[in-house]
Amino acid sequence: MPIFNDLNLNNWKDSEIWTDSLWLIPERDKTGKHDGFYHGNFVPQIPRQLILRYTKKNDVIFDPFVGSGTTAYEAESLSRHFIGIDIQEALVEKLKSRVDNNKYFSEIILGDSAKELVYDKVNEILEKQKKKNINLAILHPPYADIIKFSDSKDDLSNVKSLKEFLDKFAEVLKNTIKILENGRYLAIIIGDKYSAGQWIPLSFYCMNEAQKLGLTLKSVIIKNMAGNRAKQNKEAIWRVAQNTLGFVTQ
Repeated sequence: MPIFNDLNLNNWKDSEIWTDSLWLIPERDKTGKHDGFYHGNFVPQIPRQLILRYTKKNDVIFDPFVGSGTTAYEAESLSRHFIGIDIQEALVEKLKSRVDNNKYFSEIILGDSAKELVYDKVNEILEKQKKKNINLAILHPPYADIIKFSDSKDDLSNVKSLKEFLDKFAEVLKNTIKILENGRYLAIIIGDKYSAGQWIPLSFYCMNEAQKLGLTLKSVIIKNMAGNRAKQNKEAIWRVAQNTLGFVTQ
């Protein structure tokens, strides 16, 4: 079986890898370049765990919803290369000015990750850097229309229906799979939503879209964060938490 990380398997218990399927995170990591200015970004501990578990130093991490750069900063701190896409020009420009391109490249692309044409730029970067494929994909999409991130009609947070959200998300998955090295991992980090008196399990719907494209489900991890603003004074519903879905290409 291929080894996709730098862990010493004879001494894995002493590593910082979390092996449980429930991740209890007391607070957001605010060290380094993480500042939490962007409402809707996820806690850095999640991409850090995924990067440590599924990649080696010098591998390429890909994020088609780069946002404020949480995954980019974790890739940088762990000596991995990074390629990201985002539809918001202001965020892309801000991130370009903050990432370090000295030893490990970090490339941020402005565009809609649901459109195949944008991935020509990803392939150009890979070819320029003499890399064949990306080695890990981390997807943290908008949770449908819970938070509006921009005024763009192509923004996933501006979809008009669940079907439209899933159709566009499936396109992002298809595009990502094409550049992902065969047999490597893709993680979807997403929470569910409550609307019009009913619970909408976005995580499971997204999982279904991934499986329809031939990805193999490897794990489902639940994250609970004690200080989450969305759960203040609502500890009785802590089980309603963010899901991390792990897939591997066939």
